[in-house]
Amino acid sequence: MNSAAIDALPLLPFFLPASGGQRYCLLHLPPPGRSARGGILYVHPFTEELNKSRHVAAAQARAFASSGYSVLQIDLFGCGDSSGDFGEARWDIWHNDLHLAGAWLAQRVDGPLTVWGLRLGALLALDFASRAPLPLARLLLWQPELDGRRSIDRFLRLRLATSMLARSTREAPGQARATLAKGEAVEVAGYLLAPELALAIDGVSAAALLPAVPVYWLNYQAPEQTCAPVPPLARQWREHGAAVHVASFGDGPFWHSGELLACPQLLDATGKLCHDWLGEERTRP
Repeated sequence: MNSAAIDALPLLPFFLPASGGQRYCLLHLPPPGRSARGGILYVHPFTEELNKSRHVAAAQARAFASSGYSVLQIDLFGCGDSSGDFGEARWDIWHNDLHLAGAWLAQRVDGPLTVWGLRLGALLALDFASRAPLPLARLLLWQPELDGRRSIDRFLRLRLATSMLARSTREAPGQARATLAKGEAVEVAGYLLAPELALAIDGVSAAALLPAVPVYWLNYQAPEQTCAPVPPLARQWREHGAAVHVASFGDGPFWHSGELLACPQLLDATGKLCHDWLGEERTRP
C-alpha cells in the first residue's frame, strides 16, 4: 500500500468513559471492507516524551492498520487530552486504563491482542502483561526503560539541571528525592510528580518480569556502533525460555530530540522484526 493510501486509512477519535473522567483515544482502522486480523494497544511514554513521539507512533499505527490491524492509541489518565492532571496520575490508574482499553479493543476485534509500548510505556506494558487478565499474543517494545527507579532519577535530573542554571535558588543533589520521600510532590519541567507515582515506578524493574508471550524489542543504535548488541536482559529472558526477537534502528532518539524526526528506519525495522505476525496471522492462543 502506498503512502497516500496509508494516510487515507480510517481514523476514529473518541473519548472512552473511565474512572475519574474520560480517556482520549485514536483508533486506526484497516482499509475499508477488510476485517481486522487483530488488535494493537499502544502505551505512550512519560511526560514530554509523549509529545515528542506522537508523530512517530501515529505513523507506525497507520502502517499496522495498513497490514490489517486495528490500533488503539490511548492517552492515559493525567496525560495528553485525557481527564485529570499529571499530578493526579498513579501507576495503578494507568494499569486500569490499559485494561479498559484492551477490553474495549478485544470486544470489537476478533483476533490476537498485541501490546506495544515506548520508553516508560514499554515498562508499563511489561508490567501490565505480567498481570493482565486479558489474553495477550505478544509485546512490542520500542527503546524500553528497564528500571523504574533509574527512569525517575533521570527525570529528576532535569529539575536539578534547571536549578543549576537559575541565578537565584539552586537545588542540592538529592533534594527532590528527599522531598518525595517526605510525601510531597515535586515539579519537574512543568510536570507535578506525585510521590505515589514516583514510588510505584521506582518499584518496577523489567529484570523481575519474565514475559510469558513473545517479545519484539527495538533499540536505538548510534552511528558509531558497528553492531547492535543483544541487550543483556534479552539474553537473560531467552535463557529462561522466553521468545525474544531483537533489532535496532538508527534514526535517532526521537523521544527527546529537539526536532521532529520522521524515523523511516524505525518503521522499516519494526516491519521486518514483526514479519512473522504481520504476515499470515495465527488465531488468538
